[in-house]
Amino acid sequence: MTTPLIHIENLKVEFQLGRALFGKPPMLRAVNNVSLNIMPGQFFGLVGESGSGKTTLGRAILRAVPISSGKINFDDGKVSYDVGKISQTELKNYRKLAQLIFQDPYAALSPRMTVRDIIAEPLEVMELTKTREETDQKVREIASKCRLNLEHLRRFPHAFSGGQRQRISIARTLVCSPDFVVADESVAALDVSIQADILNLLKSLQSQMGLTFLFISHDLSVVAHICDHVAVMYLGTLVESAPTKKLFANPRHPYTKALLSSIPSLDPDDSGKAQKLEGEIPSPVNPPNGCNFHTRCPMAEARCRTEVPEWRQLSEGHSVACHFSNNLPNP
Repeated sequence: MTTPLIHIENLKVEFQLGRALFGKPPMLRAVNNVSLNIMPGQFFGLVGESGSGKTTLGRAILRAVPISSGKINFDDGKVSYDVGKISQTELKNYRKLAQLIFQDPYAALSPRMTVRDIIAEPLEVMELTKTREETDQKVREIASKCRLNLEHLRRFPHAFSGGQRQRISIARTLVCSPDFVVADESVAALDVSIQADILNLLKSLQSQMGLTFLFISHDLSVVAHICDHVAVMYLGTLVESAPTKKLFANPRHPYTKALLSSIPSLDPDDSGKAQKLEGEIPSPVNPPNGCNFHTRCPMAEARCRTEVPEWRQLSEGHSVACHFSNNLPNP
């Protein structure tokens, strides 16, 4: 079996909220006891509602937020890092191997820098090139792969559309030839037609450069198009993980079924199919006892309010945390 590029075990990320006069201050549990593996070359999807902890998990893998407990291991066959215990020197080297594509292409680019300088900045900061000519050569190469014209390199970001700006952001991310990329809602701010173009570009770049992606999204139709494997997150915990086709064909958690039923359909006869989730997502500062989802689950019973469901494997690659996963009706 191939060694995972990213191995996460019992990861917790908590943030202290203010100070308390008496006792311990309240803690926000953004990620709570998450374990997963991302294999080399995989397009791994992470989905869930806003506030479920998707972005925090992605940033924890990049060591952009502190890790409270648990383990994140990066191993590309050449180097291995325990991300939670990484030193500042190792972190600089790790940044060359693990990068981020930001969500908003308008906010992610400096308006005072040309496209050439924006793309070249990681090379200069990480000292990956020795001369300006070498830097320019690498910038031109990645710009070509991201379908940017050479004349674009002399312009400033305000001269470009949203789709072009996102291609610039992608070029900046990939210019240092990383192994692993976190794409955090990287097409959410774009028009639907432009989304398809960017997704096809990411898939093409993955093939050309041997990349591994963690693709964070709330749009399940986008995830179905591009991802090989999907994990579903709710209130800081994973509730289901499976290969994309298996998850969409046979979801075994009520929350996953609710998310899938909310995908818009062009068939007017399917208009009443959506399963409405009652209530709001609970606060991560004070999550409910037992199963986190029991306050909104149509199948919840007494044991769901007191007993945390076990994370168990149903079939190869398909795991779920639900007491009644075997009792769910097939779609």
